[in-house]
Amino acid sequence: MRSCSIVVAEPASAHRNLFRYCPMSTIEITGLRKSFRAYQKQEGLRAAIRGLWRRNYREVEAVRGIDLTVEQGEFVAFLGPNGAGKTTTLKLLSGVVHPTSGTARVLGHVPWLRENDYRRRFALVMGQKNQLWWDLPAQESFRLHQQIYRIPPDEFLRTRDELTRLLQVENLLSQPVRELSLGERMKMELIAALLHSPDVLFLDEPTIGLDVVAQHNIQQFLKQYQQQRNVTVLLTSHYMKDVAALCQRVVIIAQGQIKYDGSLSGIIDKFSQTKVVSLTFAEGRMPERLVEFGVVLACEPPKARLRIPRNKVTQTLSTLLSQGGVEDVGVEDAPLDEVIADMFAQVHDNKSPTD
Repeated sequence: MRSCSIVVAEPASAHRNLFRYCPMSTIEITGLRKSFRAYQKQEGLRAAIRGLWRRNYREVEAVRGIDLTVEQGEFVAFLGPNGAGKTTTLKLLSGVVHPTSGTARVLGHVPWLRENDYRRRFALVMGQKNQLWWDLPAQESFRLHQQIYRIPPDEFLRTRDELTRLLQVENLLSQPVRELSLGERMKMELIAALLHSPDVLFLDEPTIGLDVVAQHNIQQFLKQYQQQRNVTVLLTSHYMKDVAALCQRVVIIAQGQIKYDGSLSGIIDKFSQTKVVSLTFAEGRMPERLVEFGVVLACEPPKARLRIPRNKVTQTLSTLLSQGGVEDVGVEDAPLDEVIADMFAQVHDNKSPTD
């Protein structure tokens, strides 16, 4: 049994002066499941009329019994193909939807009970949904958040000014949100989510649709903010650059189940089936049929790049070197996004990713 004590929290606002603290993981999930019925609309007028009285549904299992533990201060990537259950899991953890079965605790709270104490300690940012008033300046929405979370005026101003300075949007606060660029709007969304200084941050595709510069700026801000505040972050993203820049731990979910939980480098070791070999040949010594040695990724004499099965790299290089003409050779792992894409494809084909 865990021993608990009453401690004074370092207040981000007046709503969090005193809380019960127990030494536990920030996020604890056990056997969490979520299924729902999806209406199957039939094609044609007759079928549509029939559907007014008799509807056909199919059962969709979005989350199929996942177990996950996240400690305080971790920045965890939550990856998976479309429809894998990532966003559903974040909605469960933020209390937006109720589970079919299983348990979850975040900061000691059951999310779907939607207790005020819990709602004041987390934030959810969804890259495809807006929480700011479209026709009003962002600063007006910020004031609304201040009232909702009961943030003291001096603390609100201090936090707002710090965040706007870090994201370099001080001169955009009085501009209507609809007039901002996509990258600027996402910065404002992040500020709104962080005004009440949450302990846990759920990020669902925060850089979707952004250009390279905007992505980099968001990445740098999140990295700096997380390190300074030691908040726990769960990030979903399809951009591997987000993951590589921010996360040490990666959780991969597919078909509603966790397929991998570990380090970035561990993904390569577990799922990559190939290596990329770079070769430089002496003038006029390049083999005519490089395809006999592997998949040719590039060929600009005297250089070539091949994709070779991991278990055949040693044998292939030995053959090439024995033929002479190789002046330089390099071996590297396949790109991370390709490895994960291959793994998703295997899961989609109902194959084990470790086969």
